[in-house]
Order: sequence, then structure tokens, then C-alpha cells
Amino acid sequence: MMTEEEKFIVDLEGYLIIKNVLTTDEVKELNRLIDESDRIGPPSTWGQPFQNLIDHSNIMPYLLEMIGPYVRIDHDYAIFMSGEEKRGGLHGGEDGGRPGGHEGDHWYKYRDGVIRNGLCVMTFNLAPARPGDGGFACIPGSHKSNFTTSIPQEVRSFERRTHYVLQPSIDAGDVLFFTEALVHGTMPWSADHERRSLLYKYSPGHSAWSGHYYDLNRYDKLTDRQKLMMMPPSIGSRPTVKLD
Repeated sequence: MMTEEEKFIVDLEGYLIIKNVLTTDEVKELNRLIDESDRIGPPSTWGQPFQNLIDHSNIMPYLLEMIGPYVRIDHDYAIFMSGEEKRGGLHGGEDGGRPGGHEGDHWYKYRDGVIRNGLCVMTFNLAPARPGDGGFACIPGSHKSNFTTSIPQEVRSFERRTHYVLQPSIDAGDVLFFTEALVHGTMPWSADHERRSLLYKYSPGHSAWSGHYYDLNRYDKLTDRQKLMMMPPSIGSRPTVKLD
């Protein structure tokens, strides 16, 4: 189960590195399948091992603790980077990072001992990211900031490095959880090896970010819980999701 210290870290920083979610064998198998694939479409459609990440037993306690019993998977995709490849700058936050903006599903709330999130992410890391390698970066604690529109553009684009932007160290097999209310982005990749990250994004049962819902006909042997989690958004009489 999620520990009290982990709740403290999420509330403090807006993200959490969950260690050793995947075993060494799971990481090897997923990497092997990626090497043999065309990398087209959502990772959840790349075969049973990727499909099983949707409700992997080591992340479910965290999803239920931080989203609630009506959790649904909203969408998923992969990020592969090599060389000096660049991606998007810092974005996100409850206001979307834009003056006057407001991202309706980018939110973080705490009340009476209960944490709840809007859209949030479980990032399965299949390769390490050491300090300075690049990849995921964020401004810790910005999920509760009232001034994210004041972040200078040169900081958002990583043209100017500053002490309040962090690129955490992550090992292969770790899962990085973060709330989309956190200001985050992708630093240019500089490691010798390829970045391999699978991002599975989850929402409360009543909301959606993606305008495209899952087509269950694209999947084989879905479990009952996976079917529940892949339902379109709704709240009336929606079944709850439970641990096995």
C-alpha cells in the first residue's frame, strides 16, 4: 500500500518515484518487444505485456489512493529519445501555464487526509535517466503554486537553467507518478543510450482529457478490471475499481 511518507512526498512535490515496480525480467521483455515492434500506436496495443501495465499490481494501490475508486485510464503513449533530441518545454499546472488559462482536469486537492487528482501519469521507465541525462523535468511543488504564469519563457524552454527546475534520477523498472497540475516537461536528451518511457495517463471516472476513447475490440483477453478502467467517462452508476 502507499505509505504515509509517500503521501507526504506527493503532497510536497507533486510527483513520486515508485521504485522497482517492474522486475528485471519484465524490463527485458518489454524492451525486447519494443526492439521487434514498429512502435506505432498506443503502447497498450503492442501486446499482452504492455496491456497488463494498465492495472499493474504495483501501481494500483497508488491510483486508488490518489484518484479514487472510479479511476479510468484516459490515454497512453511512448516517448523514445536519442542523441541530442529535444521535446516540449515546461507546461502544465492548474492554469495550463497560460495567462487566463485553466485546464479543467489539471488539478490537485487535499482534504481531511484524502488526496485527489485530476489527470495524472504513471511513467514506466525502461531505461535509466541519470542527473544530466535529460528527459522528465519538473518544478517540485508547483502543483500548489498560484504564480505559474510568471515562469519566464527561457526557463520553460530550458534555455536558462535554474535551481527550481529538477530532472530526477530514475532507474529502469521505476515508475514516475506525477499530477498534471505539476509544471513539468521534457529536457533535451544527452545520454548515450535511448530514453524509453511509457506514459499511461489516468483520470477520475467523470472526466477526460483525450477526445478519443478506448476501442476494446483492439485488445485481447482484457480482465474485468481493465474493461472497467477503459470505460468512457461517466459517473452515474459507474462501477468502482478494486484491488485484486
